Amino acid sequence: MKTLFIFFQHIVPQHFLSRVVGVLADSKVCFLKNLLIRLFIKKYKVNMAEAELKSADEFSCFNDFFTRKLEANARPINSESKAIICPVDGAVSAIGDIDIEQIFQAKGKSFSLSALLGGDQKLADKFNGGKFATLYLSPRDYHRIHMPLTGTLEEMIYIPGKLFSVNQTTAENINELFARNERVVSIFNTDIGPMAVILVGAMIVASIETVWAGQVAPSKLDKHVERYHEHSPITIRRGEEMGRFKLGSTAIVLFPANVMNWETSLQTAHSILLGQKIGELLKLNEKQSAPELGAI
Repeated sequence: MKTLFIFFQHIVPQHFLSRVVGVLADSKVCFLKNLLIRLFIKKYKVNMAEAELKSADEFSCFNDFFTRKLEANARPINSESKAIICPVDGAVSAIGDIDIEQIFQAKGKSFSLSALLGGDQKLADKFNGGKFATLYLSPRDYHRIHMPLTGTLEEMIYIPGKLFSVNQTTAENINELFARNERVVSIFNTDIGPMAVILVGAMIVASIETVWAGQVAPSKLDKHVERYHEHSPITIRRGEEMGRFKLGSTAIVLFPANVMNWETSLQTAHSILLGQKIGELLKLNEKQSAPELGAI
């Protein structure tokens, strides 16, 4: 069964299928969008009690439901001054050290840090020997991505690629999965140095958005870089929204060497929620404020 699933992903027209699903997900035909939303809630047991809008009728389209806002205080943000918070609801796909420019994927598979960052070796050198966390968002999860740490946007890199599924089965069977899929890399300057937040596309992911640029993927352009430090600074506080997936995927967070540690309790397949503490700074810059947001 796993072999057939992997084979299907290789032969299916990934981008065409994803765009078709995207059109359906954006449909505002009342009967269709209500049907899709109700079926999805039932199949994936989505917890609508914590959503700001409760019923299918209140959403303009399926994507509006999928990127639903949560009720105020639904996700408390850890208030410790040195805490690095989880940017998403989901599960830990992999977590650990970036060893000789290699990032662990699953079951003996790894991928290149430089390839993940679009072949930019100078950028990769900033994170070599540092820490990574790969966080998987299941269909039932909240699909907005928030800041693990306060940062000022330096650059955003769009990298075209495949659209393989990013679930555990695929991660265990397709080499260099996250360095092959379409993705958006955002580099932030923080009080402990650079931080990368990478939003990875996947099969039937209709789009990836950021709060500063709107829809970034899919794009008709080849790889391109937007440098924001050359313009007006964009600073996003810890816990604030920085992007969202319209249908599902994975976020990868990178830190340099010797600036932070992950929580030792985090293990592969460990369920996590936005706002929980997943790491701690090794030192606190004197200018750094303590907690910015109490909850979202």
